[in-house]
Amino acid sequence: MCADTPQTPDYKSTLNLPRTDFPMRAGLPQREPDWLARWARIGVYDRLREKQGRTPFTLHDGPPYANGNLHIGHALNKTLKDMVVRSQQMMGRDARYIPGWDCHGLPIEWKIEEQYRQKGRDKDDVPINEFRKECRDFAANWVDIQREEFKRLGITGNWADPYLTMDFHAERVIAAEFQTFLMNGTLYQGSKPVMWSPVEKTALAEAEVEYQDKESFTVWVKFPVRDTDNDALRGASVVIWTTTPWTMPSNKAVVYSSDISYGVYEVTDAPEDNWVTKGERFVLADKLAEGVFAKARITEFTRVSDAGDLSGTSLSHPLNGAEGGDGEWDQPRDFRAADFVTDDEGTGFVHCAPSHGMEEFELYRDLGMLEQVITYNVTEDGTYRADLPFFGGKAILRTKANKKNKANPWEGDANTAVMAKLAEVGGLFARGVIKHSYPHSWRSKAPIIYRNTPQWFAAIDRAVGDGQDDMGTTIRERALRSIDELVTWTPQRGRNRLHAMVTQRPDWVLSRQRAWGVPLTCFVKRGALPTDPDFLLRNDAVNARILEAFEAEGADAWYADGAKARFLGDDVNPDDYDQVFDVLDVWFDSGSTHAFVLRDRADGSDDGMADLYLEGTDQHRGWFQSSLLQSCGTKGHAPYRGVLTHGFTLDEKGMKMSKSVGNTVAPEQIIQQYGADILRLWVASSDYTNDLRIGDQILKGVADSYRRLRNTLRFMLGSLADVTAADHVDVADMPELERLILHKLAVLDQNVRAGYAAYDFQGVLRAIFDFTTLDLSAFYFDVRKDALYCDGDTLERRAARTVLGLLHARLTTWLAPILCFTMEEVWLEAHPGDDSSVHLQDFPATPQGWRDDALAARFDQIRAVRRVVTGALEQKRIDKEIGSSLEAAPIVYLSPDYADVIHDAQAFATLCITSHVQLTTDPAPDDAFRSEDVAGVAVRVLRAEGSKCQRCWKIEPDVGQHSHADVCGRCEDALS
Repeated sequence: MCADTPQTPDYKSTLNLPRTDFPMRAGLPQREPDWLARWARIGVYDRLREKQGRTPFTLHDGPPYANGNLHIGHALNKTLKDMVVRSQQMMGRDARYIPGWDCHGLPIEWKIEEQYRQKGRDKDDVPINEFRKECRDFAANWVDIQREEFKRLGITGNWADPYLTMDFHAERVIAAEFQTFLMNGTLYQGSKPVMWSPVEKTALAEAEVEYQDKESFTVWVKFPVRDTDNDALRGASVVIWTTTPWTMPSNKAVVYSSDISYGVYEVTDAPEDNWVTKGERFVLADKLAEGVFAKARITEFTRVSDAGDLSGTSLSHPLNGAEGGDGEWDQPRDFRAADFVTDDEGTGFVHCAPSHGMEEFELYRDLGMLEQVITYNVTEDGTYRADLPFFGGKAILRTKANKKNKANPWEGDANTAVMAKLAEVGGLFARGVIKHSYPHSWRSKAPIIYRNTPQWFAAIDRAVGDGQDDMGTTIRERALRSIDELVTWTPQRGRNRLHAMVTQRPDWVLSRQRAWGVPLTCFVKRGALPTDPDFLLRNDAVNARILEAFEAEGADAWYADGAKARFLGDDVNPDDYDQVFDVLDVWFDSGSTHAFVLRDRADGSDDGMADLYLEGTDQHRGWFQSSLLQSCGTKGHAPYRGVLTHGFTLDEKGMKMSKSVGNTVAPEQIIQQYGADILRLWVASSDYTNDLRIGDQILKGVADSYRRLRNTLRFMLGSLADVTAADHVDVADMPELERLILHKLAVLDQNVRAGYAAYDFQGVLRAIFDFTTLDLSAFYFDVRKDALYCDGDTLERRAARTVLGLLHARLTTWLAPILCFTMEEVWLEAHPGDDSSVHLQDFPATPQGWRDDALAARFDQIRAVRRVVTGALEQKRIDKEIGSSLEAAPIVYLSPDYADVIHDAQAFATLCITSHVQLTTDPAPDDAFRSEDVAGVAVRVLRAEGSKCQRCWKIEPDVGQHSHADVCGRCEDALS
């Protein structure tokens, strides 16, 4: 190059390019712990409590068990709660969140027993309070671990003072709540079939049960007709079918339906090795007879007559008269109609062992015949009583799974022993194996049984004698009315589910035969029957002594030496009463938390009620229901005004997560790879009202959305560098484009607040993302970056920076409940300071005067025309006729309607990011570009005339005519 050749100056340094320390790469896994430490240092949660004059909002935490590391379901649940609390706080409420833990019960006790078994120790050899201390220490250790794991997710709350169901005051209140049931007449002791775990040796609540596929033996058994006035039945046998052969020794009856057609069938031929022989007669439901005979490999049979009237007939147990039976099964078996018998499967008859089936129990309870039909053949470990003929000591289930038996690893020897004996005495018709859904203990994973045992119950249909009758006189009435009149349900179908469950549920089994929990603090009179009026001791002074001891010493006081005499004192003769040592169902513990958290704590609820309970859908049969029933028994109504239910977490294929399958996703792994904000973003972007899927590909998609949002925020921050009060422009003086963005902010403000109020986080996030993506990144920022980069002190640039500041204030606070870490970073870029935090802010008030629906409607038309222009430009780029859109000067042919809304060619050129635009209402030539979506608009793309400005890259006729080389007039002014 010759020395005297003129060189174009480098104008890059003269541009107002974005300047920010906000990094493009978030580095969340490394940086998030620093923000957690910062929030702890400045005491964000406590400082929020100092704000005066706010209406309280209390989300009551459903307590997780303190017995293991968090799983993805915990993360989902706590993150949803955190987004509720943060958003309610930022909308002007005093949003309180006291995290809590369930510390009693089988899950923790089972862990200690596992440790004992590994050391060869027997729990029963350990002093009970020593065992309870080990349970307490175990729970306390996991509380500390889980607390840190929850905090790492960014969950805000009173972590320094959580509630624990094992705290002494909590144990006192739980006992006091139980005593309310004792004193108001709803507590009673009854004997009925309950779900029983032979492995854990305790009754289980429905919420402690999960259903898994299981292979079970199934048998068809003959019950010979014993006495009858019906000639058609003489010499025949009634056939029953059951999937629980082990219940046959407890059979007391067979029932039929008055609405089913029955026939008497005779076998005309049978294989020699068959349990059914030629000439035998059987009574069967006509609809099922052929299928029943097929199970016994019988193809030759005939229907000899109608069964006729079945009433007035008795049957014999198949073991009747068996040698060595000691008369155990020699009494006649009752035979009567029951409304639960169907001909959908089986034989049309149902074998009744009321000690092991609720329908049979209720039938004979209503008949007043329980004493004749209840048995106690099965002991607490699931074995037959030792003196039961033939079967004594046989186990229904093993206490430890036999992994060699893959089909049924828990199967004991009871079923096979019963089937063998039935075959021996000629009582077996057929047998087989069935695979079906069967209840299992969620802790041990072992199948459970229904077993009749003495238990303590809360009667939900008995009048509660407490005078709190506004919502009804019984627990069930109060619960159902609360569901419909007091509670808002999210989603609404949660109401239907809980209403159906409460409508159908039996009395609440309160007792468990365990050691780690709050005991049933009551005494029973020796020699009295449970039905006697004085069976239960109801004494205010005794109750008060118990509560005083629990407050000071915890529930361990119940098990201390001399406890009975201490509590009964001089009011009652200790020799007249027995102390009850069952512990309360852990659901009663957690159901009582409203009393010692919402009612008793200074940071609880002003009226003792929660604004929201938020848990997974399984809690309709768990915490939602136990809290409802417990509170209705003690307070007369529900303890909550709102209930939010979320679904379960599944893998990417929609499969249930399982460690054995290897498809689990641990929160810790997500945090280490992506950061907690990505996990939180996944929660907010998912429809929590249904089951949620998560996996590598889903998380990658979430991370990509996060990066796009982060880049939008980075542009905003960069363009706000060094902004001052002098940059402020009043709304009335702003260009239309800025006023359009403020209009959209005003609309979005209403939608965000309404969405957060309805706990619609997905809707909030979608609205904000659509705005930042479509209105900001793809439109406003794209259009205004020219003025932001290249203008001097112009109205357009100052107005744009004013709007950016208003955007920053709203986007950071609106997104803070979801992306709590990232929004803190964004906030501090504009508002640095040792005590500054976005989480100390409220959503800023957005003037409704910003709304301009007429302007928005006009811009909808303008943007429609713009889409046609950009389509035409894109086609020219594809054809390689232009490169940048600034090389173009389109002619835009407008119908009269569009010409009325677009009349400033230069302003429209700015919107289209072209150097010039010519607007005309002349007819468009045939070769003009058109779009089917926008009628009345056509575009011809011409090249702009002039030279390229070396500073802003627009093509203008005046480039080169100014004191600064190769710039346009606009850039000349900026440089000057």
